[in-house]
Amino acid sequence: MAKALLGYVGGPDPRLVTEVRRLQRRVVDLEAEVLRLQAENESLLEMVDTDSVSMEPVSIDSVSIDEVAPAQPVLA
Repeated sequence: MAKALLGYVGGPDPRLVTEVRRLQRRVVDLEAEVLRLQAENESLLEMVDTDSVSMEPVSIDSVSIDEVAPAQPVLA
């Protein structure tokens, strides 16, 4: 019991501290990646001709299969 208490009072586990630091670096890296992807997405959206592209959602019921993929012969 004394060893358990001493270990608890002795301070944080160095492995835990190392893991927390690694995770903090990972979070910073992922946040930077999100910002980079957002900027890339905005630049791509600026390049798209908004007159020729409809941003309205399309329901599956309103699209026929022939519009998506023309009929092709089945190869056996």
